[in-house]
Amino acid sequence: MLAHHLSFSLRSLSPVLTLLFGFAGLSFAAESKLEVKPGAKVVIIGNALAESMQTDNTFETLLYERFPQHQLVVRNLGWSADTINVRLRSTGFQDHGHTLVDHQPDILLAFFGFNESFAGPEGLPAFEADLARFLRGLKELKYPTTNYARGTDVPKLQDKSGKVENPPQIVLFAPTANQDRPGRGIYAAQKNNPNLKLYSEAMRRVAEQEKVLFVDLFEGTAKDFAKPSRSFTSNGSQLNAAGHALVAEYIDSVLFPAQSQGGAATADSKKSAALREAIADKNNLFYTDYRAVNGFYIYGGRKEPFGVVNFPPEFAKLRKMVDVRDHRIWDAAQGKPLPENIDDSQTGELPEIPTNFKDQVVITTPEESAQMFTVADGFQVELWASEVQFPDLKNPVTFTFDAQGRMWITTMPTYPQMLPGVPSDDKILILADTDADGRADKQTVFASGLNLPTGLEIADGGAYVTTQPDLAFLKDTNGDDVADECEIVLRGFDTADSHHTISAFEWGPGGDLFMLEGTFLHSQIETPHGPVRCANGAVYRYEPRKDKLEVHVAYSFANPWGLSFDKWGQGFLSDASGGANYFVTPFSGEVDFPRQHPSMKQFLVKQWRPTCGTELVASRHFPDSMQGDFLVNNCIGFQGVLQYRLNEEGSGYAATPTTPLLRSDDPNFRPVDLQFGPDGALYVLDWFNPLIGHMQHSIRDPMRDHIHGRIWRVTHKSRPLVKPPVIAGASVKELLELLKAPEDRTRYRVRRELRNRPTEEVMLALDAWTAALTGSDPVTEQLLLEALWVKQQHDVVDPALLQRLLTAHDGRARAAAVRVACCWRDELADVLPLLRTAANDPHPRVRLEAVRSLSFFDSEPAVEIAVESLLHPQDDYLQYALKETLQTLEARLNKKSQ
Repeated sequence: MLAHHLSFSLRSLSPVLTLLFGFAGLSFAAESKLEVKPGAKVVIIGNALAESMQTDNTFETLLYERFPQHQLVVRNLGWSADTINVRLRSTGFQDHGHTLVDHQPDILLAFFGFNESFAGPEGLPAFEADLARFLRGLKELKYPTTNYARGTDVPKLQDKSGKVENPPQIVLFAPTANQDRPGRGIYAAQKNNPNLKLYSEAMRRVAEQEKVLFVDLFEGTAKDFAKPSRSFTSNGSQLNAAGHALVAEYIDSVLFPAQSQGGAATADSKKSAALREAIADKNNLFYTDYRAVNGFYIYGGRKEPFGVVNFPPEFAKLRKMVDVRDHRIWDAAQGKPLPENIDDSQTGELPEIPTNFKDQVVITTPEESAQMFTVADGFQVELWASEVQFPDLKNPVTFTFDAQGRMWITTMPTYPQMLPGVPSDDKILILADTDADGRADKQTVFASGLNLPTGLEIADGGAYVTTQPDLAFLKDTNGDDVADECEIVLRGFDTADSHHTISAFEWGPGGDLFMLEGTFLHSQIETPHGPVRCANGAVYRYEPRKDKLEVHVAYSFANPWGLSFDKWGQGFLSDASGGANYFVTPFSGEVDFPRQHPSMKQFLVKQWRPTCGTELVASRHFPDSMQGDFLVNNCIGFQGVLQYRLNEEGSGYAATPTTPLLRSDDPNFRPVDLQFGPDGALYVLDWFNPLIGHMQHSIRDPMRDHIHGRIWRVTHKSRPLVKPPVIAGASVKELLELLKAPEDRTRYRVRRELRNRPTEEVMLALDAWTAALTGSDPVTEQLLLEALWVKQQHDVVDPALLQRLLTAHDGRARAAAVRVACCWRDELADVLPLLRTAANDPHPRVRLEAVRSLSFFDSEPAVEIAVESLLHPQDDYLQYALKETLQTLEARLNKKSQ
């Protein structure tokens, strides 16, 4: 959890201001008020609003300040996108000790209604009936979660039965109002507030019926949230610090009106600061327990044979550490002096775990490891960086290059997961070769205190990074290359397996961030556009500007870890554990949760497994014969970089093996990522570990290495390196000219840089640049496609340019334009006629894109257009996509007719 684990210096963060409000619409559904008794246990449940109160503990602080002598115990079980009916959890979660029966709350604070409201007015009758049943169940401490076994869309409920020691007082909270964020193209207030109001009113009616206390946060926030001069949300629906302060004081005034007449306690007092810090520490540890990573190995299907040995004492210790923090909170609430250090000496010891690794472990030096490579003819491998020169380079897992040509790397020594009492301190490093001698010579620590950062990409003036279980955005605001702002942008990604969670980040050409997720995981992410859910494998597509997330591929993956796009925007994905490789377009049509796409053919015959990281060759430094080849790392058995010749075949592609680019005989060599650098050389990230794998060895096996890591540079002996392009500081016109570079990664970084520039400036220059592009040759049409993608990056819909590409001479350009039309379907006047033309295109890939795009609709005309594609020759991919699209459309039409 980022706000708990992140320990970099937040030097420029503004303090939370004390706000003065005039409250309106305060109401209860019953005459009685909340009774808080000494020693009461308060449990918070609900959606992302509830979950975010872990990190912004303003309300919890006010609660302890109201009752400083009561020695309250507060536990937050909030989870992004939880609803009254659906609460996704991984297998066996009910055995982890965090059901309501386990916690036996005296007071239950329930935050719901936001995600449910996306069902609209027609969903109200079912919502009211379901809410009444839900509240009656809460009185009996029934709060089941939902799980899906891999390969099935049949839900299974998980809960624990037991005696209700004391029926809880329940407080039902309506959702807050939403705000418009027009600068980001988010109109959450306009789209969501009418439904939020309806659902809040329905919640009031049901609360009265069920004699449950009710707080109308919608009415309490609507007036303030409507003020254009104040921002209370980060994305229209997720509260920022000011929003949490407003809501906390509102709740405080409603629940405890007599105590609130004098106003809330001063938020910046010395006592409050100490109390908030103590609460934050407790919440951090509790969250580490409640949202434990590797749950599938703690209480799930793989807890045997190792997890049952190490995890019970670990969580026993962790829970005693949380109890210690409760006492510290009570002292802080009463104004007692707090010792600087916390004494955890009585919380228990952890057992020593023996290794089951039978091979001899020999840690090779970088020099020794360099001699153990076998490379393809003409190539050489040289060390670019290692833990010897940069001790922070521990277990590097993913990397990318910035506009200055520097490498950004995440390190993960905490992997597989943190130990109780040992804070997570994974990092983002920036390494640079300042003298251009082919070796890194400068390190900057951009961020520390991260938790298992399996994914990383940079853009928008900062870094998007996984810090399990969240997606965070870290930003440097003062130019010292050290992050000083952090924002959790997406909550709710599951972490039931820490090496299956969102990873292998890759920017799509249109500015969407793709993130890959593996099996066992049950993710549900709350957004201002509605909840997004997927179980047991996904590729996510995220538009940061609009905070729009969708499941790009719902498929029963094992552990996808590698996604690459060619110069026409077609994607190729590797599924690590099984070594499968897929052409992405055919199974990227939309399906409705919980359905997943069925098995699809691969575009190459697997040689080895497991893979980890992919790249397409597009570098003048590499031989002409290799251009377009598909490269994929393999990290067990064959430890090196495999190479495949990629060819177009019908609507898709097929690949055949060729000579591997490199192989190592060092058993510690574990290639996990690769990418072409600004100089045209290929860089390979080496996790470097004698022992890997969750299932084969204990997570705490002492043979796991946590201190080594290498980066290798692959170059051709007889071909010149590429002159690194000047991207940082270049003018917009100069950047546009760089879109003509043959290197895919140069254009990738240029598009990323252009998205950071002012939209008006970029569009003015881009339109002039595009106007000068004439002709219908593939080179010109590919440049027009680059221009369209820049428009997409800036969310500037250009129907004229889109139409120009939809009628391009090259079918690959037309196919890419159909993909953009699908992305713009909500902004274009009428997309279906464009898709009808594409569905009858002579090029099979254009038809494939059209059939896939039709899955995003819910009308009879969409079905008719999809069927029209049968008038043309079919192949495996076209047949697969058509079947999937028709199944999605037919299910939606059947639902509408009921």
